[in-house]
Formats: sequence, C-alpha cells, structure tokens
Amino acid sequence: MCGILGTINLPFDQVVLDTIKHRGPDSGEIKKIEFDKDTVLLGHRRLAIVDLSITGHQPMSTVDERFTIIFNGEIYNHLDLRNKLPEVVFKGTSDTETILYYMATFGIESVCDFNGIFSFSLVDRQLKKMYLVRDLYGVKPLYYHLDGHKLIFSSELRPFKKLIKSELDKDNLAELLKLRYSPAPDTLYDNVKKLRPGHILEFELDSHTHKVYTYIKTIQIQRNYGFNKALDQYGVLFEKAVQRQLMSDVEVGALLSGGIDSALVTYFAQKHSVKKIKTFTVGFEEQSYSNEIEEATDTANYLNTEHQNIIINAANFKEVFEETCSIVEEPLGTTSILPMYYLNKEVSKHLKVVLTGQGADEPLGGYTKYKGELLRERVPSFLFDMAKPVATILKKEQWIRAANSLSEKDTKKRFEKIYALFSDKEIAQLIRVKDYKSAQNIAYFYDLIDGKNKRDVEAMMSLDMRMNLADDLLMYTDKVSMNFSIETRVPILDVELMNFVESLPFDYKIKNGEGKFIHKEFAKTVLPQEIIYRPKKGFMSPTEKWFREDLGSYYCELFRQDESPFFEVFNKNEVLNIFKQHRLGFNREKQIFTILSLYYWFKNN
Repeated sequence: MCGILGTINLPFDQVVLDTIKHRGPDSGEIKKIEFDKDTVLLGHRRLAIVDLSITGHQPMSTVDERFTIIFNGEIYNHLDLRNKLPEVVFKGTSDTETILYYMATFGIESVCDFNGIFSFSLVDRQLKKMYLVRDLYGVKPLYYHLDGHKLIFSSELRPFKKLIKSELDKDNLAELLKLRYSPAPDTLYDNVKKLRPGHILEFELDSHTHKVYTYIKTIQIQRNYGFNKALDQYGVLFEKAVQRQLMSDVEVGALLSGGIDSALVTYFAQKHSVKKIKTFTVGFEEQSYSNEIEEATDTANYLNTEHQNIIINAANFKEVFEETCSIVEEPLGTTSILPMYYLNKEVSKHLKVVLTGQGADEPLGGYTKYKGELLRERVPSFLFDMAKPVATILKKEQWIRAANSLSEKDTKKRFEKIYALFSDKEIAQLIRVKDYKSAQNIAYFYDLIDGKNKRDVEAMMSLDMRMNLADDLLMYTDKVSMNFSIETRVPILDVELMNFVESLPFDYKIKNGEGKFIHKEFAKTVLPQEIIYRPKKGFMSPTEKWFREDLGSYYCELFRQDESPFFEVFNKNEVLNIFKQHRLGFNREKQIFTILSLYYWFKNN
C-alpha cells in the first residue's frame, strides 16, 4: 500500500512527493523517463507490507525497461497470476512485480484478472502510452489534471496545490450538496478530476490525446440454482476472500464494530491466523444509540481476540474536526469520519494492516432504502404523496425523504431524490446554483450496469457500489487510515465474491423485509444469534445530539460573526436556518456536518 504521484511535462521534486509521505513512510523515489517530446516523472512513497526488501521498491521497470509502473494497493491473487508467467524470472515476491510482468505479457486489458484494491500508472515506452487505472469498486482513489500536453495524477489532492492553481467549481458544489459527496469524475476543483472505479485513462504521449474507458463487465442475474446451493457457494467464497486478504509480511488486525459484518470477517481472520489477532473498536462517553462498545466487546470475547476500545466525546469533535477535514480533502456529509480518525490513530501504534467489514450493505441489501424500493412495487404512488405531510409533522428525516422520492415513477429521478441530502430548493437558497450533475452521474452508471434490464432495487444496489460506496465511505476510510500509514482492506469486496453476489436474485439478499439474508444465513453457521440479529447501528457519531447542545451553539455563534470566503458563496441566513431546524426537532445532522466540512474546505483552500 503506497502513495503515487506522476506528471507529464510538469516537474516536481522530493518536497512535493513528500506531501503524501504519510501514505508510504518506508521509502520514496522519483524516476524520470524521457521521450521525444515529453518528460514523464513517476514518484512513489512506499508502505512496505508484501516483500519488505528492496526488490519491492518502486517505480519498478521490466528488465528491458519497456514498462514502468507505480502502484498503490494489493493484488490478492498475484501468486495465481504468477503461475501464468512460467518464463519470467522474478527478482522478489511483491505483487507489483507480478502485475508489471503480467500486463507486459497480456496487455492493459488483463487488469480484468486482478483481484485486489489498487490505483496505478503504467508507462509503455514502445507504444508511447501512459495508463491510469482504478480498481473495480474504487477502494483506492486516483485524481488527475489534464491540460493539453500536461498531466498530473496522484493518490491525494495535496500535490496538485503545489503544482497548479485551481478554482471552485460551483456546479460540482451543488452536486456535493445533493449527494453529500463528490462522485467521480467530479471534485470541487474546476481542473482536477477523479478516475471512476473500474476505469482506465489512456494517454498518447505523441499526440497528447486521451480516452477514458471502463473494464467493468455487466453481470447477469442468475436464477438457475437453488438457495441452498447459493448459500454453500457464498460461504466458500467468503472464507476464501478473508483468507486471501491475510496476505502480508507484517501483522494483520481487524476493526470490529458491534455488527455482523466485521464479526464475520474477524471470525475467519482469527480462524486462519496462527495467533490472536488484535481488534479495535471506537465508542463514545455518552450512552448514545450509536455507541457499540459493549456489543463489540462481547463479540471480541466470543472470537477470543486481543481487543482494545477507544472512547471519545463531544469535546473531541472541536479538537480534531478541522484536521480530519484536511485529511479527507473532500467535504462529506458522513459523520463517521470523526470516530474513524481516533480509531486509526490508536491502531497506528500497533499495526500497519487491518481488515474491515465495510462493503456488505450495498451489494447485499442492508439499507432501508432497498426495502423502500420493493415497497413501492406494491404500494400505489399516490399513497406516498399522502404520507408527505405526516412525515413532516413527525419530523422524521428518513420518512420525509422516502415520501418525496417513492412517488416518483422515473427510476433515475427517483434514485436522485432518494440520495438527496439537500433538496433542489435548499441548494438554490444556499448557493444560488442548480444541481444538474447528480442526474448525469447517476445516469452514467445506471446505463453502464444495464440498469434498465434489472429490477430497480438490483440496479440501485449495483449503482451504490460504484458511486457512494467508492467516493464516500471507501474514500474517507482510505484517506484517514493512510494518514496514519495504515492499509485498510475490505474482504467483502473481494472481486470473486462480489461477482457471485451480484449474480444472485434480489430475494436471496432481501427476504421478508430482511436485508443481507444470505449473509445472515451463512453467519448462523459460525456466529451466535445475538451477534447476527443485533439492531443495525451503523458506524456514526452521536452528532444529532451534539449539534442540539453546546457544539451546535458554538458553530452558530462562529458563523454569525464570520465573514470568510465561505459566506461569499453560501447564504449565511440559510446556513443558520439549518441549525435552527435541527434545534426544532428535525434531524439535520448530516446537512450540518456537510456544511461544516465545506466551511473548513473553504478556510484551507
């Protein structure tokens, strides 16, 4: 796991490369490749996990110097790939060396064979091409800037600030307010993009032209085998996924919540480990609903792990929130960033690699919105219209959003309304700009996954895996963990396992109103019922309560007095009105969290 930085015709030095040193404190190097018209610089910061020796150092070139790679990630099936290269004499045991020669042999399209998490750049001297590639589910971020014959790309945004000047893109800001994150290819900067998950950018060094294309393959729903057979196969693939992702030359631990997903991952990690694995949970001083300390400790005791709890409170929010916004780089409306910061800070004292239970809810139907999609198939749309005033009176944000969206007959428009953090009216009031990009990005992936030939709930789950999972949850997890030089792995997003899961009929995933059905049925073979059927809490902060108390008052007073550039874009009265609504009983914690994230983004840009 590492940090990568590269340019074409834009020089940078070790100082610029070291802006991402936290991603790879073990070594760093810059390689120059000269072409007739162009100079390519490839920089790499290494976090040594597989092949700790010098043979794993990057940038790495083939013996004939035709191909050079800088790689961020892990390829869990790389030993299987090596078996297809009997004529190659490898210098070391790193997965980077494996995929370098694999692509040298089989071409860039062979990235389809990689089972792992990655972003990388490959330079082909002979064809005079550079490729940028991001993994199927976007576990590893990859940003780029293109301007004629100049190109910059990096694992993080920090290096761009040293190399180019950027301005706020207000259209992308409107999109962020709608979705609570910036979906690829958009960022808040007008001249920096993100490569979409499962995509390749191909740059021609002679002509300075480029194209972006996908290697995502459409997965058809299979209905030709029974549930018991599917359950057996799911169990085999799940255990294989966890065992595969224990690949490491350093110790591997796990992040443990009180829920089923991390418990199941940790069970198999412990099963295939030679000693007790270390597990970590973060919780809160107050006895809020989001506190999972007690449940996670019970799970750790059952699994017999070496467990540690980290406790935080509302005061910690003010202490580190601005810092976490800087670490994540892109503003978000996801309140779990704060506990993730403290969790990784503690983990960094013990480990360089952890497994997580992230990635189960989207492909396996774990969210309430998926049940809502199934409900609307049976309930006339006018009934949802009638429910709007009731939801408003009861001040239930989730109900209000459901009532506003489920009456919409157009699938893509309905998805947009379900995802909406702020309504179109609120966005216009806040920044005087209309959002149109959300619909475009939803439509792009909806068409790419062949959504029109899937049930709407199946299309939504597949869409979520490639949009909000990638550029919200996985993005902040990567940024926060790598800030502390920790590699976070997501076994549930194992490619072989996910290909199988996406092929399953929806009623194997959501049955009788119960999400993650096949997941829970398999868990019954190894975990007790009380772990499997605990109420879902999610990984979040008790910010709903904090923002109604002193913390909310603190920010209201700060904003009343503030005349920073933030309020050159945002309407101050409308911002303060969001806080007022929250105090009156509407849960606007995610909206407030997003506004605060944006406030600090403006302050530090």
